[in-house]
Amino acid sequence: MDKIRANLYDLIACISKAQDLVSTKLSNHQPQVAYLSFRLAEHIGLPTEMRNDIFFAALIHDIGALSSRERLELVELEPINANNHGFRGAKLLEGFKPLQNAAGIIKYHHLPWNDGGGSSYMGEQVSLASHIVHLADRTCALVSPKRNIITQLPDIISVIRRLANSVFKPDLVEALSDLSAKEYIWLDLISSDPGKRILDTGMFNTMTLEIDDLVDLASIFSHIIDFRSRFTARHSAGVAKTAEKLAKLVGFSPYECKMMLIAGYLHDLGKIAISDEILEKPSKLNEDEYNVMRAHSYYTYYLLNPLRQLRTIAKWASSHHEKLDGTGYPFHISGDSLSLGSRIMAVADVFTAITENRPYRQGMDYESTKKILRDMVVSNALDKDVVDLLIDNFHEINSIREKSQIEAARQYEDFLRSCG
Repeated sequence: MDKIRANLYDLIACISKAQDLVSTKLSNHQPQVAYLSFRLAEHIGLPTEMRNDIFFAALIHDIGALSSRERLELVELEPINANNHGFRGAKLLEGFKPLQNAAGIIKYHHLPWNDGGGSSYMGEQVSLASHIVHLADRTCALVSPKRNIITQLPDIISVIRRLANSVFKPDLVEALSDLSAKEYIWLDLISSDPGKRILDTGMFNTMTLEIDDLVDLASIFSHIIDFRSRFTARHSAGVAKTAEKLAKLVGFSPYECKMMLIAGYLHDLGKIAISDEILEKPSKLNEDEYNVMRAHSYYTYYLLNPLRQLRTIAKWASSHHEKLDGTGYPFHISGDSLSLGSRIMAVADVFTAITENRPYRQGMDYESTKKILRDMVVSNALDKDVVDLLIDNFHEINSIREKSQIEAARQYEDFLRSCG
């Protein structure tokens, strides 16, 4: 079985950063919550393994908040239905073994203590870890970037103390109060990457993942991208499976085909940085909105490229709007400089976009699809050899795309039902 040396923190931080890109109000929120949660767990003497689970849960605690609007509301208001996204986040992560413990923590991270009533929910035990993340989340939401962090601490602690017992577990409030006397913690908290300030926990050690583990994680990431909208709920699955098949037909090794599958799942990762208003706009985008939308492929590269082991995947994933004539975006790569993997990804994305059904239109048939792809070859946008392979194997590839998207649609509906 193929393996890849990967750092779990870097992989999880990637999606955390993606979610925080959508607004300056969200900037660094999840890493801050992760840092403070870890320090609270450390202060009360929890075991290292549990601290690490708490850290990872906090780092992506809002993963179930699929829209940018919902994430902003959670940080600013903590609405009465805040726990809904906790259930969704747990559902997204529960199938990925390295994060199963984190999923359980995320599930109840907005449940109030309620004078001890929050120790369970509908017969299920709620972990102390969930209450730690809840307290850290609300504390970080009170931090103002416009005031000196040390100066505002007394006011923050005062607010939290008033909510002891009703919202927060009292002994955790006392632990937070103890930490307020340690300036370094709060200066770490407002640093550019508070998660990286925790260097001696062992969680940053490189771990060995099977390539299939990365496929599973990429599939989870694709759900976070696509489940934001019924218009896109199955797009990444179609691109991923199409790209994987094209890679096999081109002659890529089985390992490279799985890399292509991962790239397909992640190609639209940067769309997490795009606001709901633009993604869901029913009418034509104006110039500014169009340019914001075009930036998504850059953000895909920006988020993935720091992961040294995934740099080839980052190039393939972020090149799905590049063209052979150099007029694509965001890098305007042309000719021989555009790798075969990137060419495959571009063809897979166009093919999936025009053949998949959308709520507002039916996908194109064989003849219409062939004409568009051939025209794009003539205009020097798409690679002729890759397009020829797709057309020669159209019915097989289209069947693979359809099956993958039917399964993705089923997963989307199951996800909505299971999360209420």
